[in-house]
Amino acid sequence: MMYSKTVMEHFRNPRNVGVIEDADGVGEVGNPICGDMMTIYLKINEEKIGDIKFQTFGCGSAIAVSSMLTELAMGKSIEEAKKITNKDVAAALEGLPKNKLHCSNLGADALHLAIQDYEDRKAGITRPEPRRPIEKHVHVHGEKCLCPYCDTEIMESTTFCKACQSDLNDEH
Repeated sequence: MMYSKTVMEHFRNPRNVGVIEDADGVGEVGNPICGDMMTIYLKINEEKIGDIKFQTFGCGSAIAVSSMLTELAMGKSIEEAKKITNKDVAAALEGLPKNKLHCSNLGADALHLAIQDYEDRKAGITRPEPRRPIEKHVHVHGEKCLCPYCDTEIMESTTFCKACQSDLNDEH
């Protein structure tokens, strides 16, 4: 498994690591199979991301994804940050090995959850359970359909991945 120089740089020298104690939005995601856990903290100033920090427990790819994600989102308007996708993060890292692409999903999902949390707080909405934003499922590995969380091959009509125990109802 080969990592790009950019992935290795962000793994060895991650940017924006930490916690924002009085965060305006917090997004937390995890993958039960690989053990990666990401939390993104946002501080919003005039509808722009004025500060962004992360805490990630996971592999080198997960740490690199978190670091790159914060670099991509810093200074962006809320609307611009909402458009950051897992593909954007992977591309900025100059690619990830196939079995690590799910890490980029986690990063984009955590950012989108943090933005949703910020918007909910601003609107006075309290959500009982965290929600995962779901990108439309796109085949990026040819004709095979892979679980977006653990890269296990699945049938197109699958609604639950047995390998990682993820609900895929909104995925396919």
